[in-house]
Amino acid sequence: MNKGERVITRSPEETESLGERLSATLKEGDRVALIGDLGGGKTRFVRGIARGLGSRGFIKSPSFTIMNIYQGGRLPLYHIDLYRIGGDDEFFFSGLEEFIYGKGVSVIEWAERHPALIRDCMYVITFKYLGENEREIIIEERGVTER
Repeated sequence: MNKGERVITRSPEETESLGERLSATLKEGDRVALIGDLGGGKTRFVRGIARGLGSRGFIKSPSFTIMNIYQGGRLPLYHIDLYRIGGDDEFFFSGLEEFIYGKGVSVIEWAERHPALIRDCMYVITFKYLGENEREIIIEERGVTER
């Protein structure tokens, strides 16, 4: 992955493949912030990361469960969705920090809802809906792995 890489995907499968490509660079403790509108391709991207890590299970949006954990791959995958987490107090009491700063790979949808997290992420990925199957995905590598 290149710093500031901009990619246009033209199908959900291309979006997943991009996530799979990113997974090859991920290591224990890495955090990935996903930013963008509803329907932007964030969960499809996470499916690709999971496939690349060898995670087991069907990857679905954790919008209502807040977090899904996928095991069985080369690293645990913590798929976190902050859409329904309110302010900083609610985030603090959610217990998510244990996973976000844990031993696996944390992929955080709606990371922009808690901007302080973004500075601790190895990658910040922005998704923009361009059309029914077309997405603009900007991958910014920050190089941050420690808290």
